[in-house]
Amino acid sequence: MATDPWQRAEIPGPVKASVITKSDVVVALLKKAKRPILVVGHEAAKMDIGGEKLIDYIIRLAKAKNIPVVATAHTIKEFVDRGYTPAAWMPAVDIGQRLLDPEWKGLDGQGQYDLALFVGMPYYMEWVILASLKHYALNTKTISLDRYFQPHATWSFPNLSVDEYRKRLKEVLEKLGGE
Repeated sequence: MATDPWQRAEIPGPVKASVITKSDVVVALLKKAKRPILVVGHEAAKMDIGGEKLIDYIIRLAKAKNIPVVATAHTIKEFVDRGYTPAAWMPAVDIGQRLLDPEWKGLDGQGQYDLALFVGMPYYMEWVILASLKHYALNTKTISLDRYFQPHATWSFPNLSVDEYRKRLKEVLEKLGGE
């Protein structure tokens, strides 16, 4: 399934993300990953998805697969207010640079991450971070869990309506036992 970037002026080059057409793709990638990490931006706390904030889905996802969460921007407060403590807080560009560094041993000192999931960042910022990872972190697969297609990720949802996005996130959570 081919799709276009949400911002059409952005030209991703010849290699684009594989489109996540079924929630089973995300579930399989998470089950296969040995060391996943979840990077969450401030838009996750603002985005309403059917009477619930995106950040609430993300917390359930992190708990279901025991994925360490990096809160970016001022998102840390939103996590703490919900009774969830992320593994770390740092600027989005900083975690992007750390994921690029082959010498970085991760938040827990146990080694590099093989799967990085991104959600809730401004489109243009996530675009640039994913572009860097695509070209220079060859052992790290990336998934964009946002509702807009991110061509620099390894895997990304296509451009989705809010209802379709909520449905896909719920499917992922159900299949992982998080809902």
